[in-house]
Amino acid sequence: MCGICGDIHFNTTPASLDAVSKMVDSMIPRGPDSGDIYEAGRVVFGHRRLKIIDLSDHAKQPMTDAELGLTVAFNGCIYNYQELREELLEKGYNFFSTGDTEVILKAYHAWGTNCVQRFHGMFAFAIHEHETGRVVMARDRFGIKPFYYAERPNGIRFASTLPALLAAGDVDKMLDPVAVHHYMHWHAVVPAPHTIIKGVRKLPPATIRTIDADGQTSEKNYWQLNVNQNDEDRKISGEEWQERVLDALRLAVKRRMVADVPVGVLLSGGVDSSLIVGLLAEAGQKDLNTFSVGFEEAGGEKGDEFQYSDLIANHYGTTHHKTFVPSANLLDALPKTINAMSEPMVSYDNVGFFLLSQEVSQHLKVVQSGQGADEIFAGYHWYPPMMKDGVAIDKYQKAFFDQDEAAYKKAVQARYATRNYSREFVENHFAMPGADLDVDKALRLDSTIMLVDDPVKRVDNMTMAWGLEARVPFLDHELCELAGRIPAEYKVKDNGKWVLKEAARKVIPSAVIDRPKGYFPVPALKYIQGPYLDLVRDVLQSDKARARNLFNEDYIQTLLDNPKDHITPLRGSKLWQVALLELWLQKHGI
Repeated sequence: MCGICGDIHFNTTPASLDAVSKMVDSMIPRGPDSGDIYEAGRVVFGHRRLKIIDLSDHAKQPMTDAELGLTVAFNGCIYNYQELREELLEKGYNFFSTGDTEVILKAYHAWGTNCVQRFHGMFAFAIHEHETGRVVMARDRFGIKPFYYAERPNGIRFASTLPALLAAGDVDKMLDPVAVHHYMHWHAVVPAPHTIIKGVRKLPPATIRTIDADGQTSEKNYWQLNVNQNDEDRKISGEEWQERVLDALRLAVKRRMVADVPVGVLLSGGVDSSLIVGLLAEAGQKDLNTFSVGFEEAGGEKGDEFQYSDLIANHYGTTHHKTFVPSANLLDALPKTINAMSEPMVSYDNVGFFLLSQEVSQHLKVVQSGQGADEIFAGYHWYPPMMKDGVAIDKYQKAFFDQDEAAYKKAVQARYATRNYSREFVENHFAMPGADLDVDKALRLDSTIMLVDDPVKRVDNMTMAWGLEARVPFLDHELCELAGRIPAEYKVKDNGKWVLKEAARKVIPSAVIDRPKGYFPVPALKYIQGPYLDLVRDVLQSDKARARNLFNEDYIQTLLDNPKDHITPLRGSKLWQVALLELWLQKHGI
């Protein structure tokens, strides 16, 4: 796991070493072990390294293979790199390292851009062809690894984080109205290629971007998630689907144990993380480290789920680490958490993951985490209603959007409310082939869009802030392709995620399966009062916020007067939503 960046010019002018140096320095937390820069005239790559596979300097980056005439800057992990290495050795390639980075170079030389089809893993990389001057960029199927870029006159810059591009300078910081609309409707989900500012874009997941030396650019999508079932799929029993899911998940978890350092588990005590622990124990994993976090209660809502994480830790004899965060410490951690966000993310889980990652980083460099199971196996409350009659977009919007268009127009200045961008986006996505049923349309949308720019981005940003690599077995693309073939009734049954829960009963104690659905609860950010209310009032009524003139003052005052009365359908605070955006914008000088 690392941070990558680069500056590319489309003419003979040398790329900026200074800009790349600034980006490299800004990403030290993502790669605290080492850093380096590759210079080749009009192309400069930078890299920060977190040593996970091949701990020697032979695997340092940016990595150049002079014989092949290729240089790569790579962030992520290719879990099947050893199998690919053997295949490439048989084709006559020689290796000077034992890690996965060099495998990417050889695989690209052997199979061109089709190499990504062979990769099992999470990745974002840029490859420079020395002879042609071409640069090829790619991102993994679920966008687990980030890739931001800023197009410039006669060039382009890229980085693993948006703030790294800001550090390099010369970025248009004007707010993007499309992104603002998505942020306010879709609890901060801003689909690629947009970001909250106009001058920075992000490469969509499962995308290869090729840039020739003269700046000619092309993009292609190399993978799509199909969420449809054929006649044979519908004949398979629920019991058989359970067995197939378990087999695929066993393989996914096993793949993500590939490392030259120990691998632990973020254990919330829910079904998903508990199942990962159970499968590792089933496979004979010993001395497993597990980690949980909890907060003080607020508004009568409990702030931890230690009883369930303790149950699993005791059942499997893990070395369990619990972090309890008093409210005073939570308030102190918020500025650092916001600073770690590549984009504004409104979920309360952010600070939980940030503080948990801080603790984990004192013990390990790699963990597995349970993100993705709810989107892949229909664990959320809005999926069963999608099975009922009605217009798909109306059902989805009612359950999922933070507000309707009329409320949005009252919240923001008129220049940000010219079109219903979020509804248009969802309608267009629902119209794409590959998902016939309304519930399958919602599952595909959430798996390939919402998941990427909410839970997945959150985990990457908060773990990498502490030089920690998080791996997500539920987003193994083969497991997800299998899940797409499972009829929806086996997913939404019994309040959702039935097929996964029933499969889990074969592995873990039922007490963590039959419990109420949980998450990282942070009640203080939902029931905003006391010092938290003072914080958001100060930022929303600051001179900077007033000068920005994004939100209508009457709307802000209404939220400040009664924060508890303004909660979204997904039980989020509308006051925290607007405050977080303003806090992030001010933190990053926008």
